Amino acid sequence: VQLQASGGGLVQAGGSLRLSCVVSGRIHNRYNMGWFRQAPGKEREFVAAITRAGISTSYSDSVKGRFTISRDNAKNTVYLQMNSLKPEDSAVYLCVGDTKEVGRRMDGYWGQGTLVTVSS
Repeated sequence: VQLQASGGGLVQAGGSLRLSCVVSGRIHNRYNMGWFRQAPGKEREFVAAITRAGISTSYSDSVKGRFTISRDNAKNTVYLQMNSLKPEDSAVYLCVGDTKEVGRRMDGYWGQGTLVTVSS
């Protein structure tokens, strides 16, 4: 299975971006999907997750109320809508698919990441 993330870029503080992650090679709706991020010199951090059918979502406290995770199983794609971005949101964002876990413990198939840079 392959995960391809896209949508990152440079944005000013307060702006918005939408990340996408396309899953290929396996049936997308078998996987809980999530987003993590990793800033230079920091550990990988959980951002958001969504269950197979998209019924339940979870978020880290740092993004709750600003970010929204969603999925379109017909398109094998998961999204992360990021609003009210802050400089501390700058990181490489990685998507992950996991058949069992959903949330901070996700560690299945990983995408290559997309870079988000938020300027102040």
